[in-house]
Order: sequence, then C-alpha cells, then structure tokens
Amino acid sequence: RELLPPWLVIVAGLTGIVLLCVSTKDVPLTPLGTKYGLVLDAGPSHIILFIYQWSTTKANRTGVIRECSSCAVQGLGVSNYSDSPLKARKSLEPCLKWAQKEIPAEQHSQTPLYLGATTSIRQLNLSHPILSDTALADLTVALKSSPFDFQGAQVLPSPNKEAFNWVAVNYVLQNFFKYDWRGQLVPSGKGMAGVLSVGGTSTQLTYKVEEENQAPKDGVRLQLYGQTHKVYTHHCPCHGTDQLRSRLLATLIQ
Repeated sequence: RELLPPWLVIVAGLTGIVLLCVSTKDVPLTPLGTKYGLVLDAGPSHIILFIYQWSTTKANRTGVIRECSSCAVQGLGVSNYSDSPLKARKSLEPCLKWAQKEIPAEQHSQTPLYLGATTSIRQLNLSHPILSDTALADLTVALKSSPFDFQGAQVLPSPNKEAFNWVAVNYVLQNFFKYDWRGQLVPSGKGMAGVLSVGGTSTQLTYKVEEENQAPKDGVRLQLYGQTHKVYTHHCPCHGTDQLRSRLLATLIQ
C-alpha cells in the first residue's frame, strides 16, 4: 500500500490549522416571505415594545404569528409623562434602535408599528384630556420619525382591549387551531376559554357568546381562522386588587 505524498499531508495539515484559527459566527437565516410587526403596549406602569413575526402563508385567511422578542422601555407609564411629554419621547429611543437591529433593514419601511394605550391614558383622558392628547401627540411625533411604517397611536376602548386579551389567551392555548403530525394547521376542535382579567380598580370577565340571540349589543365580533366569534365583556367595578387589599387590611385591623 502506497503512502500519501509528504507534500499532500503538509498541505492538509496547514489547511486544518487555518480553519481552526479563523473565527466563525452563526448567522440566523430568515425564511423567505417572513414579515414583521411592532406593537407598543403602553400600560399604566410601563411600556413594552414587542416584535412579532409571521409568514405570508395564512390559515383560513388569518395569519399565524409568533412573538420574537420584546424590549421594556425604561421609566414609567405614559400617563406619568403627561407633564413632560419630551421625556416620554426620549424614553422610546433605545427600544426603537434595538428594533432596527432586530429587523432586517430592507424591511423597516414595510414593518407596521402600532401604539395601544390602556387604562392609565383612558383615565387621564377623562380627567385631563389636554394632557392626554399632548402625551399621545408627542409619542406620535417620535414614532413617525422612526424608519418603520407607523400606523397610529390609539387609546383602546375597554371592550376592544378585553377582546384582544381573549384572543391572545385562546391563541396561546391553541384553541383556534393546532398542528397535526405533518406540521399542518388543522382546527383544534376545542372550545374557547373565558378570561378573567383582574386590574387595580376593576375586574373583567370576557367570554364567547354561543347563541346569537343571547349576544349583548355591546359585544365585539371577531372573524378568525374561518370562524366568527361574538365576544362579550362583563365589567365588575370596584372589585380590583386595590379594593381587595383595602378589605384585607380592614379585616386584619379588626
């Protein structure tokens, strides 16, 4: 049996050494047809920027999304910046820059960006509408100057907010659809879960109304994954965590 030529062994050894010395970096591959969306959740105590991702393939005319990552905005909620809106604008800058790095540059202009404000801004709008409008207007200026496709800032009405919570919970539980053994989307066959949302000043119970004639007039109609859902929210004011804490303290004192 003939041995390999010495020069070939030397070349192979040098090649191996070079390959070991060269630094490598894992480059994540984004599937073709991938889309992104940004949502700013402006809550009473904090603001969070979420990045969502989905493909162009839909299940019964509804997209299948997943949350990629999120960035917590440093500082307090939007209502706490009502007397100094400029601070609110500057507080968004780090997370917006982070999102620009997370999303491919060629998709920045095609990525929708939404801001939804909830309880704190809704309450501020009732007591000080000028301050509320000023805070949202200043945030709008900051978001319009970003490279993303800003779709608007909105104070979410309570029925819509609770309906979104209902959708999110049932989506995570895979009550709308599930993946079969082939990895394809099929109807789950499960019923929809109700959602009990306990806030600081009130509690909301959101559920699907099965019979159309039993649906309250102020319900929300949703068309998701080929099915129509009539969702209703029952509000229980003065049954939030603040009231529960006060009752507990009163009982302990007695």
